[in-house]
Amino acid sequence: MCGRFILTSPGKDLAEHFGLMTEPELSPRYNIAPSQEVATIRLDPDGNGKRLAYLKWGLVPFWAKDQSIGSSLINARCETVSQKPAFRAPFKKRRLLIPANGFYEWMKMEDRKQPYLIQLADRSLFAFAGLWDHWEGQENVALESCVIITTESNDLLRRIHDRMPVIISRNDYDSWLNLKVSGQELWRPYPSSEMICFPVNPKVNRSSYEKPDCIKPALRAES
Repeated sequence: MCGRFILTSPGKDLAEHFGLMTEPELSPRYNIAPSQEVATIRLDPDGNGKRLAYLKWGLVPFWAKDQSIGSSLINARCETVSQKPAFRAPFKKRRLLIPANGFYEWMKMEDRKQPYLIQLADRSLFAFAGLWDHWEGQENVALESCVIITTESNDLLRRIHDRMPVIISRNDYDSWLNLKVSGQELWRPYPSSEMICFPVNPKVNRSSYEKPDCIKPALRAES
């Protein structure tokens, strides 16, 4: 699964990496958690390329009675995303990319869970495959929200968790956003040889804690 991630690249890098028309203003994020607003990349409805938008992490389907359902819809399994009622319509009509520089996962120890940070080997910017939806409640309350698609873990991460987010290769961004393409061929686990993972500061366990030392490598992960 994917329950926390980081985005530390500056706006200039995002604009260049994703081909944005304007350079966004971004502050480094070291512990992004569900229910928070996250930076996303999607196609401009007017056909002006890609643009950045902030959406709430935790999908609220257009048909939901209230927003509370979003807390349980932070991830969507790729195996069932095209069939589940909450994800079926977004998969067909509303795809996006979620920029990140890494994500956290927790390994179960005898008496605790040790957080690990997973990144590309060169610690560069990448993107998760995501979906979004537009919900409207009473009194014209509107909300746009998103979900991260997950797949089975690669060999590197399997000892920590059996699921990982779908990471879209840079050359495949346009294919994922193209609704005329199924996109299912992109749901494979990202190659282990191109990733690294290491134990980090246990302070990241608190979703309210977000400082640079979240990503500081731990001396060791004791069993």
